[in-house]
Amino acid sequence: MTDKIQLSKKDRLAVAWRSTFLQGSWNYERMQNGGWVYSMIPAIKKLYTTKEDRSAALKRHLEFFNTHPYLASPVLGVTLALEEERANGAAVDDVAIQGVKVGMMGPLAGVGDPVFWFTVRPMLGALGASLALSGNVMGPILFFLLWNIIRWSFMWYTQEFGYRTGSKITDNLSGGLLQKITKGASILGMFILAALVQRWVSINFQPVVSKVKLGDGAFIDWNHLPAGSEGIQTALQQMQAGLSLTQEKVTTLQNNLDQLIPGLVPLLLTFLCMWLLRKKVSPILIILGLFVVGIVGHVIGLL
Repeated sequence: MTDKIQLSKKDRLAVAWRSTFLQGSWNYERMQNGGWVYSMIPAIKKLYTTKEDRSAALKRHLEFFNTHPYLASPVLGVTLALEEERANGAAVDDVAIQGVKVGMMGPLAGVGDPVFWFTVRPMLGALGASLALSGNVMGPILFFLLWNIIRWSFMWYTQEFGYRTGSKITDNLSGGLLQKITKGASILGMFILAALVQRWVSINFQPVVSKVKLGDGAFIDWNHLPAGSEGIQTALQQMQAGLSLTQEKVTTLQNNLDQLIPGLVPLLLTFLCMWLLRKKVSPILIILGLFVVGIVGHVIGLL
C-alpha cells in the first residue's frame, strides 16, 4: 500500500502566492482561467507524477473561471482538497471539480466588491490620504502596508479554510453533500447575478414618441429667474418641486418601456447572451456583435 500523497504547507503557500497573479492573463473568453492554472501548477506537480496525468489536470483547469480575485482563494482551497483526494484514488471526476468551482465563484464574486473595493480600500485610502495631506510621509506607506497585510491574510486564511472544508466534502461524496453544496451555491450565485442585471446592463432607445408643450407654471421660466446664486437656488427648488427643465415635454420609446416594465430590455438581452452561450457561440463573437449593434444603433438614431 502506497503512502497517501498530501500537499504540504509549503505547497499551499506556493499556490497562494501564485494566486496573487490570478488576473495576469485575463481574457474575454475564459477570463481568469490562465491565472487559475498558473496558481494550481505547484499542487499538480506534487500530486501527479506522470506527464499524462499532469496534462489532464492542466486541461480541466483551463475551463472558464471568473470571480473576485481575492475571493478565489477559498475556491482554490476546496479545489486543492478535491485534487488531493483524486490523486489518492477517491471518486472525484472532472465534472465534480468544475462543478464546485462554478458553483462557488458566482456568489463569492458578489461578496468581494462591496467588502474590498467599496469598504476596506476606501477606508484605508482615507486614512492614508489624511496623513499625506498633513505632510506625513507615512500616509501612502501605511496604506500600502495595511492593504497588503489585510489582503494577503484574508487570501491565505480563506484558502486554508477551503482546503480543510474541501477534505470534509470529499468524505461524504456518496451522501450527496457535494451536490447539495454545489446546487445551493449555484442558486445563490444566480440570484446575485440576476440582481446585478439592472445595475450593469443599460440600453436606452432614443426614438421620440411624442412632444407636448407645457403650460405656464409647469416648467422653469429661465428668463425670469433672479440673477446669480439666488437664481440657481430657485431653479433647483423648482426642479425638486417637479417642474420641467424645458417648455416642451419629450417622451422617448425608452420612457414608455420604463413605464411598462423597468429593466425589461436589459433582462431580455442578458437572456439572449445566455442562450447564445448555451448554443456554444464564442463569447468573443457575442462581444463583437454587441459592439456592432451598439454602433449601428447609435448611427441610425435607435440607441
